[in-house]
Amino acid sequence: METSEQPHHRGEEEVLRVEKLTVQYGALVALRDVSWSVRSGEILGIIGPNGAGKSSCFAAVTNSVIHSGRTFLDESDVSETRTYDLASHGLRRTFQHNSFFGELTVLQNAVAAIVRDFSVSLPVSLFFPWREAVSRREATQAASQLLEFFGITPQYHDKLPGDIPYGVQRLLSVALAYGTGAKALLLDEPAAGLGGGDMKQLADVLVDLRRRNVALVVVEHHMDLIMSIADRIVVIDQGVMLATGTPAEIQRDPKVREAYLGRDE
Repeated sequence: METSEQPHHRGEEEVLRVEKLTVQYGALVALRDVSWSVRSGEILGIIGPNGAGKSSCFAAVTNSVIHSGRTFLDESDVSETRTYDLASHGLRRTFQHNSFFGELTVLQNAVAAIVRDFSVSLPVSLFFPWREAVSRREATQAASQLLEFFGITPQYHDKLPGDIPYGVQRLLSVALAYGTGAKALLLDEPAAGLGGGDMKQLADVLVDLRRRNVALVVVEHHMDLIMSIADRIVVIDQGVMLATGTPAEIQRDPKVREAYLGRDE
């Protein structure tokens, strides 16, 4: 498994930056003044105990929960951008639990994830129906290539998501979020429930995405995975940033060891 110590290309420009994110549910402050940034071709890991505020951080970044603070994508303020419009700007995310169209095949799910980029207008569809047929074929071919890039081989393409191995389902979740490309991809516990070869395959996929200059932000509980692939790590504990640094620096930090690394899950 490639480690964060190995050299790789990393962009100089920040792709995603968040400033002083704060999330409050009634009297409970789930997140307070959390700030971080990630560049192209970089993997930023976010770790912390259960209930530390990690998922609330993603919810705030994607404007799916009431919060204060600001989010910038390629220096453009997207703090007020509607959640479902962020994907078209290049900011996309996964969730802790798999989310598919259960009645569609794996390939049809992939087509549904990218079809917007291949769609034709209604007038074109009415007067030039062959253009729509060509568009559908192109979308299907692109969807197949997307799946194979994520290690989802053709033997699974015609199966329903519920009929494929769990490890492949996790890869499918990441593939559907990535779609035709993402500037910044937020992954919420992508390795949940994985082990052995499935974990290695996921790590390889994330490193490949980094090579494609995607800015990756990964919330993860599997310390061996995040320490091996992350360039930098942010530690959140009880809603506040406890530490930030390289994996080696985080492992040496006594505050982190006390608050997280030494605490049972």
